[in-house]
Amino acid sequence: MTPDTSKAEATLFGHPAGLYNLFFAEMWERFSYYGMRALLTFYMIKATFLRYPDKDAYAVYGAYTALVYMTPFFGGMIADRLLGQRRAVILGGALMAAGHLLMSVENSLAFFMALGLLIAGNGFFKPNISTIVGGLYKHGDERRDGGFTIFYMGINLGAALAPLLCGYVGETYGWHYGFNLATLGMLIGLAVFWAPTRIAQFLVLAGALGTSGAMIYLQRNSGALLLSIYGLLAVALVAAGLISTVALSRGGIPEDVGHPPDPEELNKPALAGISKGNLIYLGSLIAVPLFALLVSANRQFTIIPERILEKLSDSGGFGEIASVVLGQMSTPAGLLLAIAGIGSLTFLLKETFRLDKVAKERMYVVLILTFFSFLFWAFFEQAGSSINNFTDRNVDRVFEERQVEPGEVGSVIEIEPNQEQLGQKQGDHFFNMTELTEFREAAQKGDGPKTTKWKVQDDNVGMGIGGNEIKASVFQSANPIFILIFGLVFTWLWGFLAARGWEPSTPFKFSLGLLQLGLGFGALWFGAQNADARGMVSISWLLLGYLLHTTGELCLSPVGLSMVTKLSPQRLVSTVMGSWFLATALSNFLAAVIAQFTGVGEGGAEGTIPPPQETVSVYGGVYGKIAIAGIAASVICFGLVPMLKRWMHNDED
Repeated sequence: MTPDTSKAEATLFGHPAGLYNLFFAEMWERFSYYGMRALLTFYMIKATFLRYPDKDAYAVYGAYTALVYMTPFFGGMIADRLLGQRRAVILGGALMAAGHLLMSVENSLAFFMALGLLIAGNGFFKPNISTIVGGLYKHGDERRDGGFTIFYMGINLGAALAPLLCGYVGETYGWHYGFNLATLGMLIGLAVFWAPTRIAQFLVLAGALGTSGAMIYLQRNSGALLLSIYGLLAVALVAAGLISTVALSRGGIPEDVGHPPDPEELNKPALAGISKGNLIYLGSLIAVPLFALLVSANRQFTIIPERILEKLSDSGGFGEIASVVLGQMSTPAGLLLAIAGIGSLTFLLKETFRLDKVAKERMYVVLILTFFSFLFWAFFEQAGSSINNFTDRNVDRVFEERQVEPGEVGSVIEIEPNQEQLGQKQGDHFFNMTELTEFREAAQKGDGPKTTKWKVQDDNVGMGIGGNEIKASVFQSANPIFILIFGLVFTWLWGFLAARGWEPSTPFKFSLGLLQLGLGFGALWFGAQNADARGMVSISWLLLGYLLHTTGELCLSPVGLSMVTKLSPQRLVSTVMGSWFLATALSNFLAAVIAQFTGVGEGGAEGTIPPPQETVSVYGGVYGKIAIAGIAASVICFGLVPMLKRWMHNDED
């Protein structure tokens, strides 16, 4: 194929025009992924046809997120050797769009098949779109780092927008509406790759303008501060859409980037007369039910007999911890990850011991910091599971219109129940989340009224009535919004310190990241300790926790991949990078295991979620232990800094 040099040389703001199309495509892919992620645990716990207890929901969530991070290793390898990045991205996007669409079908089989489609699709999409970004720049091009920074901002813009729209719509109007929005986002992202230029430009602009307008309209009652944040995100989205439209008019992604290494190889027969290319597509479809089975089995099948796990759990203390850990690690997904992890570590250690002194010590640094990164993400990834439920059940998210007055005691008032009623006495029991969920679900489906009659008791004086309730899923935007705000600040800070010879070393940055993560969970623990009589925690403690988690991420995450490429021997770089992502998959699985210790919901038709005064201490206790573990890990890492700096051999070639 003859490259289109005019398209390859087209630039916008000093970068290849194709970068902005990739920015927009990745932004919409992250919009779809994080939109679904914001709803996933709520969907499993609250949707009528599932109603999983917390334990099962976390088990499924952990298997799903772990496999999502494991499959890119294989998707990248297939694209590099046969399929090419461009086709891999289209295949991955199509599978993910089908997965999001299938999520809107209220059926258990459809639910798990949807997760299987998302796992397979992410494996093809995520690694290869980043590879295409790198392919826009020639080797040694100084613009490359700046290009990836722009691309990274697209990731976080999509992640910030998703909960504000998909999460809000899913919780307010019905789960399938939220999942359908995620489907639409994925399809718009694919338009950059697949549709003719004019159609792609129309979809890009329509998606940006429509999403911005819908977000502002739906969140119009959120208050001045939140509305201003939504407005800034809307402006950023429209600007991204306009820039991507201009970039498409200049040719977009060059034709010579991302194609198969040998197109003819794809047409060669491989098995039973089926070509290699078609075999990849067929294999991808076959993998979907296998992934679905792995995720489904993770909540109900373990190698270790249930009676042994129950005896361990009944013994309390470390026995209870051992029961949960062994139970999850002996599931199909847990065993697969454990075998892959042990195999990867064994291979890397074997290769490391063969290296000379300098290369060996550099690999020691990589392996040690990979372990600390593993711990960081295992704690950090509580965000989509236990912190999501903590926000839903124990964080006061309502700005009420008024409060019940003493003179109203004994009267009956008509209200639209919201979070303000959680933990309030009604008759002889406390109003709980299960009752609120069932009331809202009936109202959404038209099977019940939107208001109810509430008999005011003495204990209800001061109870909030009406007002605006910020949906719990919306807070999943806090981390990416903080990244958008502080990401460039940290980039400037490291550059400022480097110019004066003061920039901290990579191990020191890892230590800072762990310390701030621990302090973030400390904020959540402190908030739980200072909850009100209903067990409700101030929203400020949640936001402080998210802020500290984000600043910790900005210290650790950007330097991690750079560290792998700089310190690994050239012949092992790809293998070590694959192991780095495998460690991330394992950390997501461990995150779900940790989340199970916060489980309070019984699930099922008769199961209930207790009122907030009974759950706040459960969350607070677990977050306090995570805070201690995070801070302790940072202290150990700080202690290792001198040795790790020495082993990095920065003064040697």
